[in-house]
Amino acid sequence: MRGEIIAIGDELTTGRILNTTSFFAASQLFAAGHEVIAMTTIGDEVELIGETIRQALARADFIIVTGGLGPTTDDLTNRAVSEALARPATFYPEISRKIAAHGTNNTAEVQSALEKLAWLPAGAHALHSEARTAGYFLVQDGKPVFFLPGVPHEMKELLVETVLTRLAVWEGEEGRQVRQKVYKVVGLAESEINNKLEHLEDPAHGVRIGYYPVFPEVHVSLTVAGDGEASIEERFGDCDTAIVEILGRAIYGCGNDSLEGVVGRLLGWQGKTLAVAESCSGGLLAHKMTKVSGSSAYFLGGVVAYSNELKERLLGVPSAILAQYGAVSGETARAMADGIRRVTGAGLGVSITGIAGPGGGGEAKPVGTVYLALATAAGTDDHLVHLAGDRWQIQEHASQIALDLVRRSLLDSEREAV
Repeated sequence: MRGEIIAIGDELTTGRILNTTSFFAASQLFAAGHEVIAMTTIGDEVELIGETIRQALARADFIIVTGGLGPTTDDLTNRAVSEALARPATFYPEISRKIAAHGTNNTAEVQSALEKLAWLPAGAHALHSEARTAGYFLVQDGKPVFFLPGVPHEMKELLVETVLTRLAVWEGEEGRQVRQKVYKVVGLAESEINNKLEHLEDPAHGVRIGYYPVFPEVHVSLTVAGDGEASIEERFGDCDTAIVEILGRAIYGCGNDSLEGVVGRLLGWQGKTLAVAESCSGGLLAHKMTKVSGSSAYFLGGVVAYSNELKERLLGVPSAILAQYGAVSGETARAMADGIRRVTGAGLGVSITGIAGPGGGGEAKPVGTVYLALATAAGTDDHLVHLAGDRWQIQEHASQIALDLVRRSLLDSEREAV
């Protein structure tokens, strides 16, 4: 389906708040096989809101509107919808009761302001009756229009749990079935993945494959839709098997998986531990590992050794190596990985050293030159990569490659144990 996203709020149009909700909605809709034809950000003006919604109804199959649903005077979305679509404001007592139940400690003034949330355009249906700012949807000209709160975590929860589910079966056929899966891929470019998978695309028979770069990885969505559950399952199974076989170990996970989470699970399953030694990534790799709940079971810690002195003193990198090969070299990366493994007692040690820029590069070692090394009981290997982008992109990409080195090593160990 072709959809449009409308974000409402003066805080967005003045630049005070970054519009992350539209980005999130677009990425989720794309992954589910929908096409977003327009994304609009507008201020809190009744006439503008109404006109924008009417224009979207003329060109889109569905609309998602975020923001302007709160209890304050500048929250004007409901009024704008009532006027633009000739849907008089209607009091919903069940929503009012929920508001009262959630706000037992509110003052009378606050409770009175919250009563505004129970007045919705005629024909509205609450998306989640248990939430204070529930959001709602209505059907206009046969098209669903979803109204979600502008608060990012509230909006994201409703979009994933209710909106995507409703859209999956909306296309007017009672028995319509949809199966969808998102594959997360590392080490392959978007165009390379497309070349490998395009022969599987078959829109005429309900098979769609989407490619979405989420730097520094690529997400691939498989959507199979049709009338019969049996035929859907067969087509979906065939495509799923083919994608997994074609992309192989470049797929690190699916759905809500993160690379650091997958690495953590592998470490946990194998009873192994990891420690990291970082230079140009500045602790980003350690940060990624500790984002995962329970990481203390397998992540021992790390050292950010930016100066040569600390590389020598904390990691035991020989001064002769630094003098002969430099801090950015395969030899130094190997010594860092060996050193962090030795001083922490970890089963695996991984290191990153390089030039993140924008300065510091030269002809022999330009900005983006990064060496990584992985030390295990079987030995230590270093890897040279040349990365593009700004400082953050180089750091982000380098830390992802380091995680993937660990993942692939653990997969090899798993295979050898079988």
